[in-house]
Amino acid sequence: MGTALILTLVGLLLIVVLIVIGVISIYNGLVRHRNAYKNAFAQIDVQLTRRHDLIPNLVETAKGYMKHERETLDAVISARSGAVNAQETARNNPGDPNAMQQLSGAENMLTQTLGRLFALSEAYPDLKANQNMMQLSEELTSTENRVAFARQSFNDAVMAYNNKREVFPANIIAGMFGFQPAALLEVDDPGKREAPEVSF
Repeated sequence: MGTALILTLVGLLLIVVLIVIGVISIYNGLVRHRNAYKNAFAQIDVQLTRRHDLIPNLVETAKGYMKHERETLDAVISARSGAVNAQETARNNPGDPNAMQQLSGAENMLTQTLGRLFALSEAYPDLKANQNMMQLSEELTSTENRVAFARQSFNDAVMAYNNKREVFPANIIAGMFGFQPAALLEVDDPGKREAPEVSF
């Protein structure tokens, strides 16, 4: 009877050890996936900062030619300011649904105002021919492409994290340790995220 009891205790201890190892493995997997989407957001952050840094130079270049378009130039600066603020909020909590929605809306607004600026610049041949304006618009287009690529990478990482935290038994571990769902960085209208069309 003593041997049977010892074997039972060893068996129970082995089961407990396997459960603990399983919990640790799931927890570590959730942490790895969460870190992956945060790292992917850092790439978006770099590209958005680059985009936001180009805009004052673009507006400054356009100012000299578009003296009567002050409202549009002010709208671009205002939209940039809103996008920078939304980016800061998202940087502090990537994946947060409110932060991602705010960032998406602010970036869409910035893209729209930039589109208006470039549409108005068509009426200013000297501005269109300006070497600095051509270079800035080229850099902006390149940055837009990088943002789109980084956003796709971020969304893939968020999807992998959300899938990991929703499957059984990881959903139990995620709930116990407070792993919240992460939100994608979506664009309201796919056409709005494309780089503004500029023909110089």
